[in-house]
Amino acid sequence: MTNIRLFTSQEKPDTVVKNDITDFLFNHLEQYGDPIQDIEKSITYALNDSPTHGGFVLVSEDNNTITGAVVVNRTGMKGYIPENILVYIATHKDYRGKGIGKKLMEKALETAEGDVALHVEPDNPARFLYEKIGFASKYLEMRFKQN
Repeated sequence: MTNIRLFTSQEKPDTVVKNDITDFLFNHLEQYGDPIQDIEKSITYALNDSPTHGGFVLVSEDNNTITGAVVVNRTGMKGYIPENILVYIATHKDYRGKGIGKKLMEKALETAEGDVALHVEPDNPARFLYEKIGFASKYLEMRFKQN
């Protein structure tokens, strides 16, 4: 049976659990992931209690095994920019196709205060789940990186 835990600035995971979540996302995001330091920063940002930071982390577990995780960061914006960005969502490779990603996404949308944006690679099969839930593509994102 899958249990979903919510972590916030008021209900923070201990260091071991935070590291487990970071490692889980690093390993199970696979080719759609980021460096482990970036994942750790997004979790720290989500669990920070300040006017310019915050958000939450959801973790699904089955018999003490992390089966999925979501990181949502508050943007501090409203209206022209969604109030939240879903930074990471991943399901354990051995648990995919069992509805865990959908349950986590639904819980994330229920928990978030305000609109939610996410970025997804065009070839990521999870894109179809996001569209089915109600996400729509509004913009083509472009980035300029400073040297």
